Amino acid sequence: MRITDTAVSLVVPDPEASARFLVDHYGFTEAMSAPGFASLTRDDAGVHVVYLAPGLETMPPEQRDVLAQGLILAFVVDDLEGELARLQSEGVEITMPLTVEEWGERAFQTRDPNGVVVQLVDWNGPGETMAG
Repeated sequence: MRITDTAVSLVVPDPEASARFLVDHYGFTEAMSAPGFASLTRDDAGVHVVYLAPGLETMPPEQRDVLAQGLILAFVVDDLEGELARLQSEGVEITMPLTVEEWGERAFQTRDPNGVVVQLVDWNGPGETMAG
């Protein structure tokens, strides 16, 4: 098997609202869209984010109404404090303040209009590197 691309697909009540949140605040662009569907991309993200409305007939029946819950869209960034300041200046609610974990991860979180957690993270705390 050779993987050529990656996407995460999330079923949310309002795909357009979630898509707009990533476009407006996280620099994604809309690659494709249709009623109840939005596919977002970003050259440096390494993953496409797809939002789907509940009940889409293209989904298997047992998956059609299962909403995205308990997951985190996490993006590693170069300037965590700069991104935090930018999002705050844009009026985005920070739902988890900047937190430093004992293993070196630093992160903060926001939520999109459908409640999907979007986390920005780095491994570059003072004196820290990815290897620790």
